[in-house]
Amino acid sequence: MSWKKNFARFLGAAPKRLHFAAHSHHPWPDVSFDAHQQAWLDAAREADHKWDRVFSELIPRAQAHVARQLSLPDPATVCFAPSTHEFIVRLLSALPISSNGGPVRVLTTDSEFHSFSRQMKRLEEERRAVVERVPVAPFESFAQRFCAAAARGGHHLVYFSQCFYNTGFRIADFEALVNAVPDRETCIVIDGYHSFMAMPTDLSRIAHRVFYTAGGYKYAMAGEGACFLHCPPGYALRPVNTGWFASFGTLTQAQAHDEVPYAVGGQRFMGATFDPAPLYRFNAVQDWLAREGITVAMIRAHVENLQRRFLDWREKSGAFPGAELLPPAGTDRGNFLIFCSPQAPDWYAQLAALDVLTDLRDDRLRIGFGLYHEDSDLDALCERTGLVRKR
Repeated sequence: MSWKKNFARFLGAAPKRLHFAAHSHHPWPDVSFDAHQQAWLDAAREADHKWDRVFSELIPRAQAHVARQLSLPDPATVCFAPSTHEFIVRLLSALPISSNGGPVRVLTTDSEFHSFSRQMKRLEEERRAVVERVPVAPFESFAQRFCAAAARGGHHLVYFSQCFYNTGFRIADFEALVNAVPDRETCIVIDGYHSFMAMPTDLSRIAHRVFYTAGGYKYAMAGEGACFLHCPPGYALRPVNTGWFASFGTLTQAQAHDEVPYAVGGQRFMGATFDPAPLYRFNAVQDWLAREGITVAMIRAHVENLQRRFLDWREKSGAFPGAELLPPAGTDRGNFLIFCSPQAPDWYAQLAALDVLTDLRDDRLRIGFGLYHEDSDLDALCERTGLVRKR
């Protein structure tokens, strides 16, 4: 079955282009165009009163969609913000160590996305963080090595990706990493940005213990500004970095005199005034998927089939000679392939000249597949990639 027709506006804007960067800026379905317009119309009609709609309709709908996709027991634990970095900074401000000015002790990996890795490096420069980074490679021993580091305890924050952006390696049993953390008060964060809506994810058994963050830019197909954080009860209840929306609605309990109040559930992590249009797009895309009966498992199966076909063609054609496939065959991977080679920047440029949109991370060419591809797109990709030559 082909779903490409549902992306006609986005793909039609550059009809000769082959878009193979679903892992980066995913094309938006047509339903998001109407939703974006609706955000404008609601603002024109309701002005300041639009926030009543945002908090009474848009946010609860979006929370329910996220909870359904992640098997969360309570949609109210989900909070929204323009970026995941906003959540990172807010969570850091809520760690107990922040109150006495000591360094935050962090366990993470050497392969986190820039939103987190850059912030950690900057805190290290100021001696406000002590960070232990477990190398992701070799992949086959990563889980064992990370669990061993976690089991030593003493961390304020444990942070890792469900799928790593720079290798495509996917942690199949992330619950094992969570269960290895011995300290009850440690905050655990799973970065799911390269996994949410790309592969089925069930958080039901660990929702009480972990934060989970992702957003709409990639496989959720909703564009910028629709990031979310699942916030487990009992952790990071009063972030120091806080906005006035964090006290919207029902408060947790009677507050001490002059103490800053916080809302219940995930809303305690809200910031301040934001653009609600991304939530319109996010809800429209999720509603469309539900109407069509399109599940994440179906998307994953579609992508895996395209990946297999492209790798079979590469083996026969000899494309990207000498490049290392990441992760290697037989290893759990996300919805994109990485070809690692000193030639990767040149291949990327040649593909761009052929109107094939991929993306590049240092010496790593990333090619991603998605719901909007059909067999003819893969055939065209193989044909144009066959024109790329080693120089």
